Amino acid sequence: MNVPMGSPAKAAAKATEESSSRCAIYFFYDPQGRVDGYVSHALVTLRPYVDHLLVVCNGALADAGRERLELCCDTLLLRENTGFDVWAYKEALHFLGREKLACWDELLLLNHTFFAPIFPWSELFGHMAARTCDFWGISAHREIKGASGCVVLPFHVQSHFIAVRRRMLASQSFWRYWQAMPSINSYEESIHVHEALFTKHFIGQGFTCAVYLDPDAFSSDNPVFLEIQQTLAQRCPILKRRPFFHDPLYLEKEAVDLQAVLRCMAERSNYDQRLIWESISRAAPLRTLYTNTQLLSVLDEDPQSNGPIEPSWRLAVVMHVYYLELLEELMAHALRIPGPFDLVITTDTMEKQAAITATLSDFSRGSVDVRCVGNTGRDMAALLLGCRDVVLQGGYDLICRLHTKRSAQDGPRGTQFKRHLLENLLGSPAYVQRLLQLFARDPWLGMVMPVTVHIGYPTLGHAWFTNKGRAASLAEKLGITVPLDEHTPLAAYGSMYWFRPAALRRLFEHPWQTQDFDEPRYGDGDLPHVIERLLTYCAQQDGYMTRCVMTATQMAKNYVFLEYKYQALASCFATGDVREQISAMLWGHIPHGGVRHAAAQLKRATWHLAAALRRSTTVRLKHLGRRLWIWRQHGKEMT
Repeated sequence: MNVPMGSPAKAAAKATEESSSRCAIYFFYDPQGRVDGYVSHALVTLRPYVDHLLVVCNGALADAGRERLELCCDTLLLRENTGFDVWAYKEALHFLGREKLACWDELLLLNHTFFAPIFPWSELFGHMAARTCDFWGISAHREIKGASGCVVLPFHVQSHFIAVRRRMLASQSFWRYWQAMPSINSYEESIHVHEALFTKHFIGQGFTCAVYLDPDAFSSDNPVFLEIQQTLAQRCPILKRRPFFHDPLYLEKEAVDLQAVLRCMAERSNYDQRLIWESISRAAPLRTLYTNTQLLSVLDEDPQSNGPIEPSWRLAVVMHVYYLELLEELMAHALRIPGPFDLVITTDTMEKQAAITATLSDFSRGSVDVRCVGNTGRDMAALLLGCRDVVLQGGYDLICRLHTKRSAQDGPRGTQFKRHLLENLLGSPAYVQRLLQLFARDPWLGMVMPVTVHIGYPTLGHAWFTNKGRAASLAEKLGITVPLDEHTPLAAYGSMYWFRPAALRRLFEHPWQTQDFDEPRYGDGDLPHVIERLLTYCAQQDGYMTRCVMTATQMAKNYVFLEYKYQALASCFATGDVREQISAMLWGHIPHGGVRHAAAQLKRATWHLAAALRRSTTVRLKHLGRRLWIWRQHGKEMT
């Protein structure tokens, strides 16, 4: 069990810690060669506790990333992106050499897969200095046994942070282990050839280990992933990055609540959460991040619960008015914004421009600017071409984008869609005040918009419609490299939203021309619909996240229909587990699909099975040869 830091051992641990010398090898990799702030923060705060810090990086680094790392470490070692973290450590050990490493009492092997320190490093090092062992780690994965009782995965100290002390560091066993390490060609191999075997191998060699987070204090096998709040309660100094961009269905099944984790951190730690959002904002498809971090707010409309609005903020409503008869409705909602704001209105004819100017002659909240820009490209071109200067040079902190949406072709559905947009963006003065406070609270928040419309529209699972191919091409032209969601983009459907100008600067700086929007038909697949689906990814590319908002009334209506639709769909399967339902669909188990459908699914499943068998045979033969090689080098204890 861990010794509590409040125990009599604390003073002794501190004294022992102060007398220790230490070397650290930090592994880093980023596919774009970018070094986020969380990395440099972890390294800078670690420096007082190590005498030599070597950063080993797989792959190329951008110039800014290289400069950032060089400021944080004593040695920067760049290598090809081969062998994953295992061979990066192996090469770094070879670079330092056995003789040099023998000068230190402790060697740290750690990597970039976590945010740290959530709690001061001094607590960790002071506590572990009082523990008698040959190697130790922050966390461990418990042993997993299969149905037959055989060990599937042995107990092991997790490789994101391992400390090796002098006796083991100087041993022949330690160096033979690394010299005999075979090539690593996959993430799975790095786990099964190194991480899962390191602890078992060295315990078998007569060395002892310890763990900062007592595995017996948790109910799961992997507490730093599945019981994050409980690890923070025990002042764990690290927070793993992977839960933020892992499969949402897995997190849902295991009840991993990252929003609760972030609230817990805000209460117990002074770690700057901007470092987290900066990093994860480009780590996964936006809908995955949105779901895992629960970026949806049901805002309170009670005027008594309001906090202050930023008094120095400049607000603007940028509105496209094609249907004059809808101007009054838009203005009624816009006037729910508490405090002053400027109006910038675009329209398509000079007659409408004069009528709008006359209608708004008594507007006293701020300035009024009515522009005639035509209607080619409709509301999207009017914004990007007609209001580029407002966004780029207007000096506004926040802009609310509205337009006279009619959707007459959709009948009552179109009316419902418009209400969905306006009520969730401008529900009441108190509601808008709460919405503005979201921007004030979270500087990484770039857009706020209503949730995906699904009442009356077949958006869920299909909302790219015919736009995805063109969206991917346009994203490349705009320099948007973050991954696009596969089925339903997290998008501003209906093109009404709040945004920070900086979040969409990339989009407004693009040299759009009127002819770009001059297309033979208006509808799905045209440029405005494509851009509509890229707004949030544009913000994500530059480090800004998107949050959805709803009124309580809209939430109740949307949730009950969503629940009914899902339960009706789930009832078609023999299982209530959504992942099993998806698997059944993919592999052809369609209870009510008919013979023709079943035959098509069987053909598809047979093709996938044959392909899987070919891949499996190739991999298994290769893996068998590697395992036999490892067995000869390390002995039976590693099989």
